[in-house]
Amino acid sequence: MANLTSDGLTRPELWPTCGYALLDRDGDGRLVVTDEFLRAYLARPELAPVAESCDAERALHAALLDDPRRDVTQAGLDALVDADARENYQVLLGFRDRLLAAGTVEACYHGLFKSGDVGLPVMFLDQMVHVIVRNILDDVTDPFRARAGELLFREQNATRQEGAVLLGDTETVEMLATTAGMGSLGKLVVDGGIKPKQIDLDVLQPGAADIYWARNESFDTVLDLTFTRPGLEALCRVLEAWVGHFLGAGVNVQPVQQITDERWLWHVGLDRVASQLLNELYEGADVAPERMERLLSLFRLEFDAPGLMRSDIAGRPVYLGLCMSETGKVRIKPQNLLVNLPLASKV
Repeated sequence: MANLTSDGLTRPELWPTCGYALLDRDGDGRLVVTDEFLRAYLARPELAPVAESCDAERALHAALLDDPRRDVTQAGLDALVDADARENYQVLLGFRDRLLAAGTVEACYHGLFKSGDVGLPVMFLDQMVHVIVRNILDDVTDPFRARAGELLFREQNATRQEGAVLLGDTETVEMLATTAGMGSLGKLVVDGGIKPKQIDLDVLQPGAADIYWARNESFDTVLDLTFTRPGLEALCRVLEAWVGHFLGAGVNVQPVQQITDERWLWHVGLDRVASQLLNELYEGADVAPERMERLLSLFRLEFDAPGLMRSDIAGRPVYLGLCMSETGKVRIKPQNLLVNLPLASKV
């Protein structure tokens, strides 16, 4: 059955160019790496041959298109004349080998952080999260939840406006600021010193949020993360689904306005800034008001089955925090929920 929007219309494909359609799914719903998925990386501008490419580079590209899993020796890489091409292929092949060794995208991603040996550019990590979140949200028809899913793999700009917490995609915001929303013509205007008109992005609102679907890959809508509003609730559901998909553990995540728990035992920052801030608050340190202003959201996470938790923590809530940086950037590190929860060793 097709996924329908609130208007009863068929929901457009979510993030169609993320590579999800090129992957298979195993019996556990994990994403199995395919030749088609690997070939897609060879079409990237960093790897596609150009006029200046040497014969060895062209031959390597053609060989990998024919068999994306083929072994490539160091001698084969050394034959490439262009140093950038050699480095790009080396990085890609390292990523490919990790994917193939793990078997699924999820196993590869989780394994990187469990081992502590990440060793991949952030771009590859974000792309893995992108396609995994797409997998998790396959049957989702709530546009707020789909937009909240973007937070796990795309940096956001946070703005406080009349008591609201608004998140807009950093890349989109910066592009519009550079071009005034008019492409190359707008860039000429801005570069010429002419102040462009203010450009406002659409904030997803109840009753009109289905605008998200037709532009879901434009990343040009704003998510309202204000307490009690649908955007924050949607992020809770995405975090629950993320933990459940990887760890097989049912959890309940709810937003809270403050932590008043006298038996506060465990917390996880959803980003680097939140990790540091929660650590200081847990230790009872005085935190300057301007730093507290960077705290956007707090959450209470509880396991459906406390037996999955460490025995000394079992039954107690885990508090989560989300912050913006000093420059207003929000960069969620979803791996924190996989490696920093107080899990029993058997999980």
